[in-house]
Amino acid sequence: MGLLFDECAEHGAATAVHLDRPFDIAPDGGTHWTVPQLATLVRDTAGRLAAAGVKPGDRVAIVKENHWDYDLLACAAVRLGAVPAQLSARLSGEALATLLARLSPALLVTSAAVLERARHEGADPAAAARATLVLDADVPGTLGPDDVRGHTAPAPVRRSDDQPLVINHTSGTTGVPKLVTHSTRTIIGKLARFESVRYPWIGVRRRDTLLNANSFAHGRTFCWTASVLCLAPAHIVVVTTQDPFAADPLLRAHPPTLVEALPASYVRFRPLTERLDNPFRNVRLFVSTYDAMHPPTIRAYLAASRHRGPVWMQGWGQTETGPLTFRFHRRGTDDGLRGPGTRNLGRPIPVKTRLRVVDPETLRPVPRGRPGLVLARTRARALDYLGEEARWAAKQIGTWWNTGDIGVRKRDGSVELLDREVDHSPQLSCLTAEDLLEQRLPQALECVVLTGTGGAPLPVVVTADGRIDEADWRSAVRGLPPMADPVALLWEDVPRTDTGKVRRTALLRQLTGDTGTAGSGRWT
Repeated sequence: MGLLFDECAEHGAATAVHLDRPFDIAPDGGTHWTVPQLATLVRDTAGRLAAAGVKPGDRVAIVKENHWDYDLLACAAVRLGAVPAQLSARLSGEALATLLARLSPALLVTSAAVLERARHEGADPAAAARATLVLDADVPGTLGPDDVRGHTAPAPVRRSDDQPLVINHTSGTTGVPKLVTHSTRTIIGKLARFESVRYPWIGVRRRDTLLNANSFAHGRTFCWTASVLCLAPAHIVVVTTQDPFAADPLLRAHPPTLVEALPASYVRFRPLTERLDNPFRNVRLFVSTYDAMHPPTIRAYLAASRHRGPVWMQGWGQTETGPLTFRFHRRGTDDGLRGPGTRNLGRPIPVKTRLRVVDPETLRPVPRGRPGLVLARTRARALDYLGEEARWAAKQIGTWWNTGDIGVRKRDGSVELLDREVDHSPQLSCLTAEDLLEQRLPQALECVVLTGTGGAPLPVVVTADGRIDEADWRSAVRGLPPMADPVALLWEDVPRTDTGKVRRTALLRQLTGDTGTAGSGRWT
């Protein structure tokens, strides 16, 4: 990864990169880049990191505003033989301090705004690092841009395929995220290489325009960077915002043919599908990961495409394992889009993964059709949880990995997800109820059903105005198990992870003061 951009430039990659705002590591560099220019930027950044004292074997923590230069910084650190740790700037000050204490980084790369916010919350990220480099300002006690600018990068340092390559954190929906360590063999050899094939229909073509509207602090985009650069599409469009009107000009200037975005970004960008000149008119493939998509959203995007046969590819996996299953949806032919059904995650990736469902108490396989814990087996599994080795060991069952999800294995081999084990209630599947409610409440941007240690499940309905009609609600819950009266919220009122997932435990505490969970939480 340290030489990725150099090697792609040497092979003549003609990809043009278009950004919705300049890189934080190159604020004066504009919003249009070529691969050779990116290669130079990575080399220059490696020189800056070396000037800040980074040496082979060091850990470099990266905590900044969302942008693709998370991966450019990571590649620069890898070039020096260091191990980058990509941490979201949306972490609370407390969570960020906890993760940095586990990392003990030689260098923290951050922004003045991140430092200020964390310190306002009572945490000082710089205290955990040997040195701190602030990208956009001169902050007392830290290195600033002028302190490291203009230094030549040392010769690239190579490492074993089984040594740590990059550290990413999990989403953190139930508490402080875990730090997941991947090696070159796991995240590049087993994951990125698998994606670097020009598969029929879903593979990247040289004339494609790829849109990525993701959380660039996560391992998914690190893997994506490795594969997409090698496939050399004509254009890459990077969107860092979830504001549809801010993203619209760039999308209309470069209409994508392939889209990968966070589920939350798809929800927020959905109004753009209703425009006469909607920017998704040329898309043949939509890709979603991180969380299940609701059928109305998928339908809206497939209908917006004027391609003769657009496809939605839904992937499911974890930071620890990479993708485990996939499923395809097509316009007008998929029964799952006529009603709730996107919780069916599809089948395990052929040759790459295996799944089984077991009883949570005995850990013995259960018959198909019966709910249980979902276990996975894959050679792409990460190395460990940094600083939480006992927690990592508790989730290993022989050669199987405990995903912590409750699901059902269907007769056709597919897996239907019911809930995270920590949220699962015998009264109902929260995820299934959420899908039904979103089908029946067109005004809902999102529905969340929360379960605590007692009482009826609490439904939360996110709408544009923070209100819900009582008659609409009574109609929507007809036939569902008993639930408490709904709480209507605005999008910005809901605590979320960097990937847009609802932090269910935090939301439950915010609304009720309850910190208990319906499940055991043993495998979170």
